[in-house]
Amino acid sequence: MSQLPPNSPYAGRWVARLRGRIIAQGGSPEQARRAAKKSRHKETPEIIYMSIPLNFPPLIADIVDSLPADQPLYLIGGAVRDLLLGRASHDLDFGLPGDALAVARQIANRIGAAYYPLDSERGAARLVIIHDDGTRETLDFAAFRGETLEDDLRGRDFTLNAIALDIRTQELYDPLGGVADLRAKLLRACSPTSLSDDPIRILRAIRQAANFGFHIHPETREAMKSAASKLPETSVERRRDEFFKILEGQRAATALRALEMLGVFSEILPEIAVLKGVSQSAPHVDDVWQHTLNTMRHLENILAALSPEYDSSKAAELYNGLLVIKLGRYREEFAAHFAKSLTTDRSLYGLLFFAALYHDIAKPLTRKDGEDGRIRFWGHEAEGAEMAAERARNLHLSNDEIDRLKRIIRAHLRVHDMGRRMLEKGKQAEGGARRGSPSRRTIYRFFRDTREAGVDVILLSLADLRATYEHTLPEELWKAELDVCRILLENYFEQPEKTVKPSALLNGHEVMEAFDLRPSPRVGALLEAIREGQAMGKIESKEDALVFGEKWLGAEI
Repeated sequence: MSQLPPNSPYAGRWVARLRGRIIAQGGSPEQARRAAKKSRHKETPEIIYMSIPLNFPPLIADIVDSLPADQPLYLIGGAVRDLLLGRASHDLDFGLPGDALAVARQIANRIGAAYYPLDSERGAARLVIIHDDGTRETLDFAAFRGETLEDDLRGRDFTLNAIALDIRTQELYDPLGGVADLRAKLLRACSPTSLSDDPIRILRAIRQAANFGFHIHPETREAMKSAASKLPETSVERRRDEFFKILEGQRAATALRALEMLGVFSEILPEIAVLKGVSQSAPHVDDVWQHTLNTMRHLENILAALSPEYDSSKAAELYNGLLVIKLGRYREEFAAHFAKSLTTDRSLYGLLFFAALYHDIAKPLTRKDGEDGRIRFWGHEAEGAEMAAERARNLHLSNDEIDRLKRIIRAHLRVHDMGRRMLEKGKQAEGGARRGSPSRRTIYRFFRDTREAGVDVILLSLADLRATYEHTLPEELWKAELDVCRILLENYFEQPEKTVKPSALLNGHEVMEAFDLRPSPRVGALLEAIREGQAMGKIESKEDALVFGEKWLGAEI
């Protein structure tokens, strides 16, 4: 084995060498040997591997030490791709000939990992390691799909995922030219039938192309178009999981545009396909579909700017700079918000992008042309919340996710209303504090209705505003909406007990006893009125609550 610089055309390849001269190359020893035979069929060349330096995870050495001396084991797929790209990977896939279950169990016992059999028939098992800092590593072991390693690789989806690494010798096996495709930033199917064999790979191709900034090979793109009609034949769960990976990945708006161009939405999310070409009046600068894509693009940029890793010195653009100045102090709080989850399978980040995709979904249904020439979409937020919930149920999202989704979409105009009110009132004010700021009652009711989704609504609203106006966005309107968002977040993150979730002064039993009430909706309504009074600063003690309750019940009669 010889080592070459990573940029050498032979790096990571097997070569045939005669008298010190390379005469052929290939992705495997057999390919190099066959290539050499074509020109030097009477001679027997030396077949060697031209290595490249790779930064192996420390865990690989522990796995090698756990293997029987005669047991081959190969790292395959995404982990090898990430290794070649210099990216960290916590999910490692291994392939091997023979009994994968037995080998996996032996390794689990040696390295202290939890063992889970996944598929006894095919021979697949998963090991999970949870480190002291809470991070997890997942190791999947499976028997070759086919007689040989090359058979296994040829049956995979894309060439960049069809590369294997012998973990003992650190030699690459690349019969389909995946390493060259990685260098060329090209996504190419492993075979002409890769997409029709498993149409879910269409979604995976779009996600990987977007995540890595790759372009899709023309033949692969045509195969994707042809196979799109087969997507409904796949399981809902697989379509959902792969689609949410797109939403959780890089450049989601770019990925969704590609799905639309390939005709995928009409097969899996038909209501999305209807958004294209639905015109809107000013201040909107785009139709509903383009506006939706732009909203997602701005949302991604906003979340990046408000992440703990963001370099604030890069905030050169005016609107982005103002965003960082007004809301940058809540970076850690935003990170903690998205670190929570409603299900182990999907993130709140992905759910927010799903809400962004569906926030105007009811506009085609509610579109009305007014006598004044303006186009209006009365009630599209409420109607859209129900449409999104219906799609979410079809995708088998959890009840908690559906509830969060509905709250986000139903409330996505409220921050705009507050921002415009602040802007209008602010123009009338003369010095001093800015007039038109959200009142304590408004703040309380906003979070009463949105709950934890209030943070998501705020972020979506900012992205929605940017996408509505694009380069025509008035600076004063942007500042006003940012001020509203800052006030809402200040109350939510810094003083929730004051205006967002005041501590209960009375419980239901105490209310019924104090006012001689039977269990009924009136009890809940009175408790809510008391909480709102607390948020407004009008009720501060139990005695205040009792006096208020007596007046409230008297007024109700």
